Amino acid sequence: MTDLSNYRNIGIFAHVDAGKTTTTERILKLTGKIHKTGEVHDGEATTDFMEQEQERGITIQSAATSCEWDSHRLNIIDTPGHVDFTIEVYRSLKVLDGGVGVFCGSGGVEPQSETNWRYANESEVARIIFVNKLDRMGADFYRVVDQVENVLGARTIAMTLPIGTEDDFVGVVDLLEEKAYIWDDSGNPEAYKVEDIPADMVEIAAEWREKLVETALEQDDEAMEKYFDGEIPDIPTLKKCIRKGTIALDFFPTFCGSAFKNKGVQNVLNGVVDYLPDPTEVKPQPEMDLEGNETGNFAIVDPAKPMRALAFKIMDDRFGALTFLRVYSGTLNKGDTVVNTYTGKNERIGRIVEMHADDRVELESATAGDIVAVLGMKNVQTGHTLADAKNPATLEPMVFPDPVISIAVSPKDKGGSEKMGVALGKMIAEDPSFRVETDEDSGETILMGMGELHLDIKIDILNRTHGVEVEVGKPQVAYRETITQETEDTYTHKKQSGGSGQFGRIDYIITPGEPGTGFEFESKVTGGNVPREYWPAVEKGFKNSMEEGVLAGYPCLDFKVTLMDGAFHAVDSSAMAFEIAAKAAYRQTIPKAGPQLIEPVMHVDVFTPEDHVGDVIGDLNRRRGMIKDQQAGPTGVRIKGDVPLSEMFGYIGDLRTMTSGRGQFSMEFSHYMPCPKTVAEVVIKEAQERNKS
Repeated sequence: MTDLSNYRNIGIFAHVDAGKTTTTERILKLTGKIHKTGEVHDGEATTDFMEQEQERGITIQSAATSCEWDSHRLNIIDTPGHVDFTIEVYRSLKVLDGGVGVFCGSGGVEPQSETNWRYANESEVARIIFVNKLDRMGADFYRVVDQVENVLGARTIAMTLPIGTEDDFVGVVDLLEEKAYIWDDSGNPEAYKVEDIPADMVEIAAEWREKLVETALEQDDEAMEKYFDGEIPDIPTLKKCIRKGTIALDFFPTFCGSAFKNKGVQNVLNGVVDYLPDPTEVKPQPEMDLEGNETGNFAIVDPAKPMRALAFKIMDDRFGALTFLRVYSGTLNKGDTVVNTYTGKNERIGRIVEMHADDRVELESATAGDIVAVLGMKNVQTGHTLADAKNPATLEPMVFPDPVISIAVSPKDKGGSEKMGVALGKMIAEDPSFRVETDEDSGETILMGMGELHLDIKIDILNRTHGVEVEVGKPQVAYRETITQETEDTYTHKKQSGGSGQFGRIDYIITPGEPGTGFEFESKVTGGNVPREYWPAVEKGFKNSMEEGVLAGYPCLDFKVTLMDGAFHAVDSSAMAFEIAAKAAYRQTIPKAGPQLIEPVMHVDVFTPEDHVGDVIGDLNRRRGMIKDQQAGPTGVRIKGDVPLSEMFGYIGDLRTMTSGRGQFSMEFSHYMPCPKTVAEVVIKEAQERNKS
């Protein structure tokens, strides 16, 4: 039986360009998994194996690989940093036990670092921190540690300190062992010497070691008392305390180095083994019954328990569909029949493989704690649970955000329609934040995603991977509608023309809700004027009508319907009659309730060199932006604000022009806000013209 205490399931996550993929490459080289390191800027990184990743030098989809270090097995997922692909980070974090947060030594805590850190907090993933790129201009380990504490609200415990800065960065001081690790300039990660701490760093190292000891000993009262009595704790005691505090999320061990220059990566690997939890030390996943109610049972990490596995990623490659699974309990064998608790259908396990980026190793079985891929699953999607067919239970499903941007596409040649349909089907299965709809009026195919880059990559994949050339329309914003006034009204549905009739009267109040509350329904009917069995039909009628607003046909959000009274007919009333009454009541009353068009507003985070701050802020103001914050850093200024999505199309080109190519930005959906009258009029007019045509 596998010793699970030697397993570490970890993810590497960070902002774009902080060096995640380079760090992963160095880890694979050090652990002997690869013999030549590939560089991201050359398009040769092991985990960036999509053409689009190699060309753009960014990670788009998370890649899984595994390796060995110090007789421990590490399952590693290298995740994307770009904001349009955060869904990849979210679902990877859901199935991991620990993480390595990589921060750029000069960029510090960047926008995407904050989002990823928030996801990791929500998933309660223990993490260590690696402050990378300390060989770069403007790199400052101490400043980044300060930012992690202040911006992320995360308590750090420094494990190493840098020796030298920028070009003079040569190694690290290990505070636990009180030794210096110094690398030569050969770029060989093994070419280092262990020496005494340099004389000019003895004082600062002593100060930081004292902080380390005091922070660690908070986890052990007995050791703390001894320390106050003058007894210095030994290294095993400190390691035990640091491990305990890391798993409890009380603090985050922080390492430093330069992955590109091969300095400091061993210390990070030791940190993964020493401080991150094995699968048995993580809170077990709660189990639910097939109706979605918690059973009080947990998926215990034990190969002998009933099988429970979560599908967290679907990938289509040259051999067919691969389903990535995290096995939480039990054992999964080749040839087993398991049940997909979401669809209720049985699935047969064909080939089980261990992934190394896009290479694979065949396995006969996988046990609790493993991350593997299975070939040939038919109806499994991200977030589905596979369970023992004789003893089924479901794990908590994943929740994905709604897309905020859409474009219309059509195949360039007539024969491409079917091919495009098949390709889009595969792409939807791979990426839950990507949706496809058909516009019933125009017959156009609408692609919906998280941002311009997201959809740009999807078009690229359609073209190159699936060989489908498409015409692309201009991006469309996902507007919504809501109401602003409380309105009391009544509606009677009456139809009597031979045979049985239909009758239902409802008296109701429609009230605007707080943003984000969705649709609410309440009945205050007393005395049986509308029998209780018809209340759900009234609710259903209003709820189904929300999909189409009265202004421009966009879905209507955030209102409450209170059913006050009504009337029924002993013969002619039915659930159908009351549902029809509610649908007609919606069309009658919403136009009286001050309907309003609302637009998605994005949280925008822009980095610009200091000389261009005025231009960037002026431009954001012209885009109807609200500036919330400015932070000066050593290499430039970060400007945070809220800007309507409709004003942000093509922004990256404008920003690069303004900042001589040095500006960067990221944005994510924040909230919906009322549209200004002038904007609303244009959108409504366009919608009316679309409907006419």
